[in-house]
Amino acid sequence: MWKESSLDEPRESEEGSYIPLEIESWGENPEEACLQSDLQRVLSEVIQKLDPKSRTIFTLRDVEKFSIEETAKLLSLSIPVVKTRLLRSRLKLREELTKYFGKDARNAMPTRHR
Repeated sequence: MWKESSLDEPRESEEGSYIPLEIESWGENPEEACLQSDLQRVLSEVIQKLDPKSRTIFTLRDVEKFSIEETAKLLSLSIPVVKTRLLRSRLKLREELTKYFGKDARNAMPTRHR
């Protein structure tokens, strides 16, 4: 059975002192939401700085999660070309992100081949 309680009803502890009613928020933490929004904005800006071919490869591979082989086939490129452009894209993004976040951004994006 569902028990209803008034939010305004005072509650007292065994000692007689007032206990505030705690209501858990299931919403997003405002600070985390703001940081997430800022990060999304910065990432979008940095990705837009890539040349169109590199941006396409990066988006297909690291955002859309296509494999190297799938990306190469979709773009009619060889696998080595996709790998080379992806590596260059990641390095460029890491360089740009370092401008925003300092040296901590260096480890933000792996550059090894997958």
